[in-house]
Formats: sequence, C-alpha cells, structure tokens
Amino acid sequence: MYIAIPTYNRSDVLERKTLTTLLKGGIDPKQIYIFVANQKEKKKYEVIDRDKYGEMIVGKLGITNQRKFIMNYFKEGDHVVSIDDDIEGLFKLVGDKLVEIKAKPFFVSAFKKLEKEGLFMWGIYPVCNPFFMKQTITTGLSFIIGALHGFIVRHDKALEPRAKVKEDYEQSILYYLKDGGVVRFNNVTIKTKFLAEGGVGPDRFEQNKIAADYLQKKYPDLVSIFHRKNGMTEIRLRQR
Repeated sequence: MYIAIPTYNRSDVLERKTLTTLLKGGIDPKQIYIFVANQKEKKKYEVIDRDKYGEMIVGKLGITNQRKFIMNYFKEGDHVVSIDDDIEGLFKLVGDKLVEIKAKPFFVSAFKKLEKEGLFMWGIYPVCNPFFMKQTITTGLSFIIGALHGFIVRHDKALEPRAKVKEDYEQSILYYLKDGGVVRFNNVTIKTKFLAEGGVGPDRFEQNKIAADYLQKKYPDLVSIFHRKNGMTEIRLRQR
C-alpha cells in the first residue's frame, strides 16, 4: 500500500496536519509519497523532516493534473491511498458522535472491502457532520471525494476525468460506469478545511458552473444541478 499526497505551496501545513495524522495512525513513513508541482516547489518542501516520508516526486501543476499523474505513477494492481495535505484526522461515527480512528487499520480494511466486492475505488463521507452520516457502506453510485480515497491502480485512460473542477465527481462516475459501483464508508469522515487556499485558484463560482454544466450535459442520467444559497452551482449524483 502506498500513500500519495498531492500538495502545493503548503509544506508547513502538510507536516503539521496530514503527515502527523498518518504517522500517528500507524503508517510507515516509507509508504508515504509526496507529489509536488515542479523543482521550485520541491525545494520548498525540503524543510520537511526526511524521516517522515519515503519519496518526494515532481508531478504536475494543478490538483486535477496531479491526481491523474498519481494514477499513472504507480504500477498496475498497486493499492494507493490519495490524501490531501491538510487532513487533521480520520473520524468514525459511533452512536451519534465522531471518534478519531487510526489511518492504517482503516485503509487496510477499506482495500479488503474493495476486493470482497470486486470493485476498484473506495471513499468516505464527504462532510464532517455526524448528523448526516449513517452506519452504512454503499457499493452503488456515490460521490467519492478527492480529499481522501483509495484505489487499485489500472492504467486505463477511460478512468481519467476531463473536468478541470469537480474532477472527483467525474471520476466517481467513471469508476461506476466501468465497474458497476464504488465503495463508500458513510460512517467515516475527515477533518479538513474544504476549499482552502492552495491549488484551487480564483473564480470558484465560474469554475463550478462550467464544470457542473459539462457534467450534467455529458452524464444527464447521473447528474443533476442545484444552487446553494450563496449562488454557487453544485451537482448531485443519482442512481440510474
């Protein structure tokens, strides 16, 4: 199992948050691969304690391009966990409360579930709010958030999203169309600051609208559009 961390201009955040979460959670540093945008970025990340990770790889600029690069970097059949650089902890729903859990045993169990179901991608509940979470593990069409997900490597161009924003929605759809489902743990979530500054860029409202229109047009049976109170365009996935 490999842990891949796409990151941009946040070496301090990475070491303080995600690396701490992983190491406290039992992950061997040798399993951790940090993916940076270019040589200039790599220099910035050399301040991180070398004992806290295995390799630092120069990939691509932009989170969508970087995630595609990660998919193709590892060998066919490898088990890879992709995790953002600002994850402060993994949490499981116990009763009506969230309890912090260790990364390694959860990751191992998640890949065992994939193999049992004959599927290739797993994910977690995308909102850190126990009120909305459920004690279920689903295997149909679900949104697999890019911030933390695992997959079994296949070098298949058909699995690479084309959307520049909301690429994790499209990737969820592509895996569903190819495999008949994805595994989502609706009782596990993460603590992070979604849409934090880093590789996303400005004009989020316009980017969201473009991506939502593209996804609804390309997958009309699976995607519906709605708008938040602030006017942000969003999508929902629906079973076919």
